[in-house]
Amino acid sequence: MRHTMTTRLTVATLNTRGLPLKGTRISERFAATAAELDAGDIDLVCLQEVFAYHHLAHLRKGMPSFPHVAYRPSVAGPAGGLVTLSRLRLAGAAYTRLPRSSRHSGIPARARVNALHSGILTVRLADSRVRVLNIHPTANTDGDWSEHNRFRQLQRDQFTALAQAVTADSSPAVVCGDFNVARASTLHRELRRRSGLRDAFDGQCPPTFHAEYLAPGSKAHCIDFILIAEAIGVDDTDLLLTDMRTLPSGPGYLSDHIGLLARLRIPGATG
Repeated sequence: MRHTMTTRLTVATLNTRGLPLKGTRISERFAATAAELDAGDIDLVCLQEVFAYHHLAHLRKGMPSFPHVAYRPSVAGPAGGLVTLSRLRLAGAAYTRLPRSSRHSGIPARARVNALHSGILTVRLADSRVRVLNIHPTANTDGDWSEHNRFRQLQRDQFTALAQAVTADSSPAVVCGDFNVARASTLHRELRRRSGLRDAFDGQCPPTFHAEYLAPGSKAHCIDFILIAEAIGVDDTDLLLTDMRTLPSGPGYLSDHIGLLARLRIPGATG
């Protein structure tokens, strides 16, 4: 007789606001972010926009209870700005580049350059079958996810690559990150349909980008997600870093994004 076993896993995701690299008190913010994450009950956290090794050093120094750190090295820092830190042992990690844009796509040059550094960082937990994918696709700087927007084809190609990465393996998947696509967009619905993933927040997450950082007249959207395989259960969800913090140089947000946290149940079986 086989008995079903359930593993609890608490995951979090945060875009750390790694750009611009100057004038935004990044070192202070990374140190404060690390201290808050280390003080919580998170098992594994997916971070985006950690573009420099000295920013990664702030995180590692401030998160001593997260001994397992995954990223793909590149010249300036972690590839794609993606870093996953874990209190649980990892069985392996892999980085995959997302599709790039054509120079004839109509997308601004800066966005095409950013697309060169968009990727997926996948880790496997050593003591369960689960995979955690940390993703940061190219941002749609138009803030328009309609059918005819110039960013649509690139974002569709990148989400197709994500769906293929999820479905290429039968092990349960958790996908965390700044998706740069609004929850209400058809691109988001297509991704969920193709990947078979569902929203850990069940569509109840508020806007995840602080309105203070938007251009006048722009609307904040939910663009950060924790998506999970159907077999994975959700005990609870929460928001992280929603308010300003007191920093050495004065009060401020630790990121232009808020963080997300989900306490999950990972199914398994033993003989």
